[in-house]
Amino acid sequence: MNLKEQINTDKLPNHLAIIMDGNGRWAKQQGFLRVIGHENGTKSVREVVEASAEIGIKHLTLYAFSTENWNRPKIEVQTLMKLLVKSLKKEIKTLQDNDIKLNAIGCLNDLPKKAKEELEEVIEKTKNNSRMILTLALSYGSREELINMVKKLSEKVKNNIISSDSIDESIINKHLYTQNLPDVDLLIRTSGEQRISNFLLWQIAYAELYFTSILWPDFKKHDLYTALIDYQNRERRFGKTSEQLS
Repeated sequence: MNLKEQINTDKLPNHLAIIMDGNGRWAKQQGFLRVIGHENGTKSVREVVEASAEIGIKHLTLYAFSTENWNRPKIEVQTLMKLLVKSLKKEIKTLQDNDIKLNAIGCLNDLPKKAKEELEEVIEKTKNNSRMILTLALSYGSREELINMVKKLSEKVKNNIISSDSIDESIINKHLYTQNLPDVDLLIRTSGEQRISNFLLWQIAYAELYFTSILWPDFKKHDLYTALIDYQNRERRFGKTSEQLS
């Protein structure tokens, strides 16, 4: 039985999120410039996106560019933005062929004009697709997202639009970038790092965390299947005991 056949499609994570880490280290190990690592990383993106849709995952969120990434060398940032535009143009067919809807979260107004326009165009073209929602976290930082949420709610309380007593989890969810997405069930991080790096801090409250030493350009569909099998072998208790669940 191959890995894919071992996966129970009735127990898939409804929302899978991935921190795609290790492009730079992969390039360094190969003796290449960092940009080559990022270019090879896009191949893994395509493979994982297609495999996720094929197996039945409904929501996939990829950490593509953080707010902290703007602090990288200017030439690398410019290259990443050009690569984003190139990838969006190239992958529109993949999205359409697989009935995938593109979504984006983060401070999108910080993106270069061309990148933002290309992103908006692909989002518009795929808006009626329904097999899977692919969300790109771009210029995204969870703490910034939470700060923005607090500001919005504070303004509404101040203007008597809502009362402070009415604020609960559902109200908070409605004021986050991810307002139309469910909580994350499984978070994967590649490259051996074992930290969250300011990604979906609220949304991963009860997510299962899966860390692998595989660098992102080497992460392929069989690695995704391995992570999914590991996820399905875990007991998700959500604060309850095993006895309560059984």
